[in-house]
Amino acid sequence: MLMSSKKSKHYLVMLVFSFSIAFMLHLLLFVTAPLATILMQELNLSYAEFGFIFSAAMLSLVFSRIPWGLVSDKVGYLKAFKVALLLSTVAAVLRAFTTSYLTLLLSQIFLGVGLGAIIPGLTLMAKEWADGKRAGFFTGIYVAGFAAGNAAALGITPYLLRIMDWREVMLAYSILAVVICGLWWRFAVSNVKEKSVAKFSNFTSILKDRYVWVLLFLMLAAMGSYDTLATWMPKFLETREINKVLAALLPLGFFLAGPVVGFISDRIGDKRKLMVILSVLATLSIVAINYLPAAFLFTVIFLAGFIINGVLTITLAALAEHKGFADSTGGVVGFVSSLANAGPVVMPVLFGLLIDIIGTFSISLFFVAAVSGGVFILSSKFVNGENA
Repeated sequence: MLMSSKKSKHYLVMLVFSFSIAFMLHLLLFVTAPLATILMQELNLSYAEFGFIFSAAMLSLVFSRIPWGLVSDKVGYLKAFKVALLLSTVAAVLRAFTTSYLTLLLSQIFLGVGLGAIIPGLTLMAKEWADGKRAGFFTGIYVAGFAAGNAAALGITPYLLRIMDWREVMLAYSILAVVICGLWWRFAVSNVKEKSVAKFSNFTSILKDRYVWVLLFLMLAAMGSYDTLATWMPKFLETREINKVLAALLPLGFFLAGPVVGFISDRIGDKRKLMVILSVLATLSIVAINYLPAAFLFTVIFLAGFIINGVLTITLAALAEHKGFADSTGGVVGFVSSLANAGPVVMPVLFGLLIDIIGTFSISLFFVAAVSGGVFILSSKFVNGENA
């Protein structure tokens, strides 16, 4: 009984850590968005130069995920996070004291390198602490952390700027990173034993497994569809002369979907039926955005965010649960999550291009509906990993 109580306590501690670390990731990444005008004026930046501030962090994050995943497989996520969180914290603090575009850019690059460990590490945490039964819920909790961090960065920062300058805002957010890093070094626990040999050969052979590629396309479609809708929804509502505040329902659905869909998926032996239902609802909800009047539009916007993130949660949980990945889970997750960023990079551009060609949002929304619904339903029969 004592051991059970101790394990339960550790589970809750690591669950809180997973949410907090995911929250920190998006808070530190997206804080630059509300600072656009201030940074451009103070550092005399062009639009392209400001855009590269965000892109620099994202690129270093994406390219560092695979090495961080392999390192986490070898030494365990506990040690990998000690280094990664420390690097992220130092970069976040130094960013607040930057005096030039070059130093800001360098701090963003090192911030991204540190944050690159988070997705592979959180998946390994879910794999250990979900105990093969609650991977969906554990995954859903940290995915909700991403949404909360994004919302906080975009929603709270403008208010803080009324009483602080931009460096003080960045420093305030970096203090959260300091606290999380310190608490991790002191209280984080793991029973995963350190591996003496890096299983790089196992990782490369697993990449030949079609299940890895199914999960890659699922994540690519989910991330790309959500980011595309999030990017263009305010403009779409503006063209319909509807209050752009309604766009906030998309991340609200994103936030709630993680724990809800994760909890449900843990209790369903065969997730294929759930995936089929989500696939159909994703298609219908996105298409309906074209046609519903303002009074009902909030329902489908919320539903679109909820369903897309529900699929993302199932995908990340599947990566944690799949026994075939053995000692290479971190490397596989790093590989899948890195390549999946092609979705958020390419799909918003294609969405805008279709508007330029056709002149309306209708075809662009059909395009997102086809990508999300099509990939989701085609991948549904593989989601349990039985056909891997």
